Amino acid sequence: MSAWLQSIEGTETGALVALCLALFAAVLHAIFGALQKGRHDPLLARGAIDASYAAFAAPFAFFVVPWPEPHMWASFAGAWVILTGYKLVAVQSYRRGAYTLVYPVMRGTGPLFAVRGAALFLGESFNAVQWLGLGVLLAGLYGLAAVNLAQAPGDRAQLLPALGLAVLTGLFVAVYTTYDAYGIRATADPFTFLAWFFFLDGLVFPVLALRFRASQAEPQPWGPLALRGVVGGAVALLSFGAIMLATRLDQVGEAAVLRETSTIFAALIGWAVLGERVGPARVALMGLIAAGAVIVEVGG
Repeated sequence: MSAWLQSIEGTETGALVALCLALFAAVLHAIFGALQKGRHDPLLARGAIDASYAAFAAPFAFFVVPWPEPHMWASFAGAWVILTGYKLVAVQSYRRGAYTLVYPVMRGTGPLFAVRGAALFLGESFNAVQWLGLGVLLAGLYGLAAVNLAQAPGDRAQLLPALGLAVLTGLFVAVYTTYDAYGIRATADPFTFLAWFFFLDGLVFPVLALRFRASQAEPQPWGPLALRGVVGGAVALLSFGAIMLATRLDQVGEAAVLRETSTIFAALIGWAVLGERVGPARVALMGLIAAGAVIVEVGG
C-alpha cells in the first residue's frame, strides 16, 4: 500500500484518490464531532476516544510499520503540542455552544488559514477560480453559523465566548492541517507517520479525562463512555488518517476545503440525532458550501 501511494503522488490518479479520501474524511469528521458533543462531557468523550485510538495504533507503531527516521521525532513532538492545544480549545467550545453553532465556525476558519499556510510553508497556491470557490464555501459556513446564532436559545452574550473559542479552534485546525501535511510528506512511509502520530497523540487526554471524572460528584458510568470511545477512536483513525493521506497526495488547500463539506453532514446529524433544527435557510447555505467545494475542485 505504501509503495502504491508513493507511486501515485503528483499524478492524476493521486489527485482522484485524494478527492475521495477528503470526502470520506468529511463524512467521518461530522460523526466524530457529534460523538464529542453528545450525552457525555466533551472532555470525557475526548479522553475515551484518544485512549481507544492510541490502543488501536500501538501494535502497528511497534510491530508493523517501519521505525520512524530520526528526524521524525521532532515532527511528532510539534504535532503533539499543536493537537493538544487544538483539543483543549475545542472541548471548551463544545461545552459552551450548540454543536450546529460552533462547528461551522470551526470548520470555516480552518480552510481559509490552511490555504494561506500551505502557500507560505509548502509553496502551494490557489488560482482565481479556486479563491472564488473558497469564498462561496466560507459564505455558506459563516452564514450557517449566523442563522444558528439567530435561532439559538439563551442569552447572545453567553454564546459569544463559544464563537470566539470556535474561531480559535479553526486557527488550530489550519495549523495542524499544514503541519501534519509537512510531517507525513517528510517520512518515507506515510503509515509510519500515522501509526506513531495516533499513538503519541492519544496519551494525554485519557489522563485529563480520568482526573475530571474523579472530581465529579456523580461520575458517569464507564460502559456507555467506553463504547463511545471505541467507536470514536475508530472514526478518528479513519477520518484523520484519510485527510493526512490526502494532503500527501494532493494540495493541502484543496483537501482542507473538501473536508469542510463535513458541515453539511454535521447539520444532518444535528437534526437527525441531536434534535437540532434544519430549515430552508440552512438547506440553502449547505448548498453554498457544496457549490464552493465543487468550484475549488473543478478550478484546480
